[in-house]
Amino acid sequence: MVLSSRKTIGDKYELQAKEYLTQQGMHFVEQNFLAKCGELDLIMREGGTFVFVEVRYRTSNRFGHAAETITANKMRKLVNTANLWLKKKKLNLHSTDFRFDVVAIHQNGDHIEWIKNAITEG
Repeated sequence: MVLSSRKTIGDKYELQAKEYLTQQGMHFVEQNFLAKCGELDLIMREGGTFVFVEVRYRTSNRFGHAAETITANKMRKLVNTANLWLKKKKLNLHSTDFRFDVVAIHQNGDHIEWIKNAITEG
């Protein structure tokens, strides 16, 4: 029950993030790409750059900012999963432009913060 409601809440905020980024001029590519090494919440495109977006939400900042919940282990999983996605799409890892962004949603969706280049490889 708890897992299903967490998934529903996650889906709600991922949709909100997707709509927000689309309004900012980005183009939707894929959602919830799942692999053994991890999951990519959103894959967007901004010009010629693929953007792997991690969506984080918190009802309040009481226990820290939503973006602060991304651990080094989570970053590694995101990078590995993105590399796998690029390979599956037959895109060259060295010549394809991509970055990792975070969309942090607070106050039950009333505040959205888009952090570009929030996660660096390595």
